[in-house]
Amino acid sequence: MGKKESIGIGLMGLGVVGSGVAKTLLEKEDAIAQQVGCPLKIKRILVRNPARKRTIEVSAQLLTTDPQQILSDPEIDIVIEVIGGETEAYEYIKEAILRKKHIVTANKEVISKHSLELFTLASKNKVDVRYEASVGGGIPLISPFKRDLLANNILAIHAIINGTTNYILTRMAKEGLDFDPALKQAQELGYAEANPANDIDGVDAAYKLAILATLAFRTEIHPDDIYYEGISRLNSRDFRYAREFGYAIKLLAIAKKEKRSIQVRVHPALVPEDLLLANVDGVFNAIQVEGDMVGRVIFYGRGAGSSPTASAVVADVIQVAQNIVLGLRPKPQLKLYKAKRLIPMSRIKTRFYVRLTAIDSPGVLAQISKILGDHFISIASVIQKETDKKSGTAEIVIMTHPAQESALQKALQRTAKLAVVKEIGNFIRVED
Repeated sequence: MGKKESIGIGLMGLGVVGSGVAKTLLEKEDAIAQQVGCPLKIKRILVRNPARKRTIEVSAQLLTTDPQQILSDPEIDIVIEVIGGETEAYEYIKEAILRKKHIVTANKEVISKHSLELFTLASKNKVDVRYEASVGGGIPLISPFKRDLLANNILAIHAIINGTTNYILTRMAKEGLDFDPALKQAQELGYAEANPANDIDGVDAAYKLAILATLAFRTEIHPDDIYYEGISRLNSRDFRYAREFGYAIKLLAIAKKEKRSIQVRVHPALVPEDLLLANVDGVFNAIQVEGDMVGRVIFYGRGAGSSPTASAVVADVIQVAQNIVLGLRPKPQLKLYKAKRLIPMSRIKTRFYVRLTAIDSPGVLAQISKILGDHFISIASVIQKETDKKSGTAEIVIMTHPAQESALQKALQRTAKLAVVKEIGNFIRVED
């Protein structure tokens, strides 16, 4: 096999991440060529509007609105997909694989939903699919799961993997903001989209957890398998009360192995203040992995943005290019074991924080305690907060011992019907 003079790159998308990728490939062209053994040349860049002003200057001759100019070009060896979304990106990736082109993508939605199909197709066509940037931006995560942690039986993952929600929660905790003003601040600073639903509802974190859990437990975990819950129910008072108990509040993506079963969930959780995860603030991400041999390890860094994500994308491109130059066949993507049973959310056991407003009179707590006891929920501690003399009500905060999710939900439904209870303000799971 003759030495390749250059490796052709087709870049799909020139937004925030795509611009970072193009900038890196162009500015570090000589250094990358030395690592690979030959130059990497961008042949085409797919964009929606070639006339749009961009943060990076590229030759107009490289821009195209026709995906076939990338997919059908025999001189393009590697296709980088950073357009985002599902349907269009999935179709482009699939066609590129069928045309024997290697894939590098940052697309968490496509990988979380279609990985098994795409990996199988890639193996048949002897091409590589790399997706380090799909979770955690520039934080190395996928490679450690596929290589460095292989000797471990992974027991659990606790992760903060959405920078937007972590920024909002940090502002609520540090500045005493309620959810809406904290979200508005995040949008003004560019940390949250105009439509932030995927972030604040927990959808984005569920996509990423599906990828990590599939790698960790060697069984296919689809986003539909994951219970997810967002952060919009949280109130500034929840952060104040949590702090009094010695906790921070974080949106956690959790995956745990229990014998032959797996639990996967995304939701706000109280985390002890002395844990590292409780002190991950702003737009930073942190992923704590627990293995039977390595113990607990934490991966930490910026989980999004042009430079961190471009770093992961270009690293994948370099590795694929090196293999092309060396004539190495792609390694098998992922060997999955027999499907494991997923534990439904209703059967999860955790401690709970419950905040409610009730009539400020004797006997109220006894009525609430009886309902909790009827559902085998034991109270660990209770404090009365913020009495409103005008309305004759008081806010009560309860911390429970471990209880089953379904039991707590039924108890809260009964409690809400008590004449002495005005409102169930919130409940949050506790992850000690």
